[in-house]
This record gives sequence, structure tokens and C-alpha cells, in this order.
Amino acid sequence: MDINVDSIKERLKEEGYKLTTQRRAILDAIIENSGSHLSPEEIYEVVKLKYPEIGLATVYRTLQLFEQLDIVCKLNFDDGCNRYELNSDSNDHHHHHLICLNCGKVIEVKLDLLENLEYEIEREGKFKIVDHNVKFFGYCIECRDK
Repeated sequence: MDINVDSIKERLKEEGYKLTTQRRAILDAIIENSGSHLSPEEIYEVVKLKYPEIGLATVYRTLQLFEQLDIVCKLNFDDGCNRYELNSDSNDHHHHHLICLNCGKVIEVKLDLLENLEYEIEREGKFKIVDHNVKFFGYCIECRDK
């Protein structure tokens, strides 16, 4: 994913916010762990290695702001905590997740076979779809072979 930090900085500025050191550290943690779908607590653990004075509440507030400004997307994988990923600047909003029921690993699937289904739903149901979210639950290769 191509991340344009300047556009994120501009988006914050337009809404009256600055990309502070703490916000940048949280953003960097998400970028550096892209594809890992980190929870707020995991983001906090990553950030506090470099900035030990940061508080967990700051991470939560920043994630809430980033979500409000459409910088990140909050995901729920039915594991009791929210996870975050960067919103892509592209219109490619469709990707799905494979969730291992044993180890909890989350794997992104870029293949999207639902575009035709969306089209048919919109045409038949007179309903404008703006996004969809599909989660597959099963066992990753490491857990499956145990």
C-alpha cells in the first residue's frame, strides 16, 4: 500500500489538527505493521518502545480521531478487540480477511469475487452499496497441519 503521509498531514490540518510527534508515532506503528491489524494495546506496545512516556489513552484518542477523519478503518474480527488498518487512498475498498480460530492470525485476501454480486444487489434491490466486509473463519496452514 502506498502511504502518503503528506496527504494525511494535510487532512489533519484541514480539520484543525496537527500531526504531532505522538500522532506520527502511532501512524508510523500502523504503517510499519501494515497487514498485522494491530489492536490499540498492540499499537501502544510498539509506540512506547520509542516513546515510553506515551499513554494508552493517547493511543485510543488518536485512533478515534484517525477513524473520524477516515485515515484508519476499525475492524472487528469477533475476538473481543478492535483492530486497525490504514484506509487506502485508492478506490479498492474490497479485501477480505481469513481468521484462524486456533492462533488468531489474520490474513488479508485481495481477491474479490463479490463485485458481480454487488452489481446484482444494487440493480435488483435498488440499494446503493458503498462497501462490504467478509470474514472467513478457519485454520491457518500452521494450525491446520498440527
